[in-house]
Amino acid sequence: MDTPQLKFNLQPERRIFTVSDLTARIRDLLAKNFTDTIVEGEISNCRPAASGHIYFTLKDEKAQIRCVFFKSQQRGMKFRLEDGLKVTVRGSISVYEARGEYQIYVESIEPLGRGALQLAFEQLKIRLQQEGLFDAARKKPLPLLPSRVGLVTSPTGAAVRDVVRILTRRFPNVHLTLYPVRVQGEGCVEQIVEGLRYFDDKSAADVVLIVRGGGSLEDLSGFNDEALARAIVACSIPIITGLGHETDFTIADFVADVRASTPSAAAELVVQTRREFDKHVSDLRANLSSLMRYRLMDLNGKVHQLLGRRGFRRPLDILRQQRQRADDLTSRVAHALRARLDESRKRFTAAHLRISSFNFRMKIAALRLQLQRWSSDLGLSAERIVGTKRERWERLSLQLAERSPLKVLERGYAIATDAAGNVLRDTDQVSVGDTVRIQLYRGRLSSEVKLKDPKK
Repeated sequence: MDTPQLKFNLQPERRIFTVSDLTARIRDLLAKNFTDTIVEGEISNCRPAASGHIYFTLKDEKAQIRCVFFKSQQRGMKFRLEDGLKVTVRGSISVYEARGEYQIYVESIEPLGRGALQLAFEQLKIRLQQEGLFDAARKKPLPLLPSRVGLVTSPTGAAVRDVVRILTRRFPNVHLTLYPVRVQGEGCVEQIVEGLRYFDDKSAADVVLIVRGGGSLEDLSGFNDEALARAIVACSIPIITGLGHETDFTIADFVADVRASTPSAAAELVVQTRREFDKHVSDLRANLSSLMRYRLMDLNGKVHQLLGRRGFRRPLDILRQQRQRADDLTSRVAHALRARLDESRKRFTAAHLRISSFNFRMKIAALRLQLQRWSSDLGLSAERIVGTKRERWERLSLQLAERSPLKVLERGYAIATDAAGNVLRDTDQVSVGDTVRIQLYRGRLSSEVKLKDPKK
């Protein structure tokens, strides 16, 4: 009898994973060990989705990894993501199971080498410049003589004091309106935009100044906002910006109609327009004087030319004789005036003595009474003249109305014209079937010629 043989399987049983199970275990492994990971690299294939999420790839010289930046995590981000931008991202690493790809769920992003505010400033500057918002051709000229100046700034800062001091000292009759706003921090952009809309909607200023003192890039970040830039462009009133120090530049400066280096310089620009106006008036006065002198010289030359002609020689002799006679009369008049002056001096002395006892109050009362009587007579005379003129005007108006063609139409007559507007006086001017327009006293008629009767 054969002895039975026993067989033993010494290899352990292998576990078989499904794709979903394996992917889930890898996901759990990555999520457990890479919860707060910081990765540095260059952005490529940046693709914003309609949902607001941003998908991109982070790469270096040897590798790359996909990244997802959800819309909820983008709150407060100052700059835009774009290809070629080197950044540092912070987030957790997990697996997108549908495609079996591991990726970074980004929580925050910071640019390398440049701050977020500086990068946002440069990106917005390039974008608005490409749209043509910085072009000098679209900027509005400053008014020559502004009488109303709008001021959008903080009511407690040093900038508003400098502007008010300069304007009131050099331009005392200016009407200055302050719209108080915050010039940094949360809500400052909305307030400044609202201030510009106030002046624009109410046409409350000829020029608007947006000013604030110096500060860091963070302090001036409100003036690098796209909404404020577009509000400045949309404003129909010329805008001058005086933001920070001379070396500070903001997006608002680039889109403003005129950029001043400081708040004080912005006020000086407004005053400068007044000085230019005064200089223009002075130049016109000088030109007018020069033209008048030239004109007088030209006319004087023409007079001398006329005097040299034969026709003026006889009048010139007469004129010379008259001049000599005038000198004789002047001498006689001077002698008589001296004698009269001596006599008047004597009479004055005597009158002075009489005046000392003269009652001026009675004389003034009499003169006042006489003046009232003359005023009354003058008023009556004016009323008579006006009444006469009014009667003549009414009579002429009545005659004009009686001779008016409309008066004839009122009595039942009518004026017939052809299609071209020619007045019809003969039946030969129209044919049967033509359209004839008839002007009545009230209204017009349009009729068709059915029959012609050439008899009068």
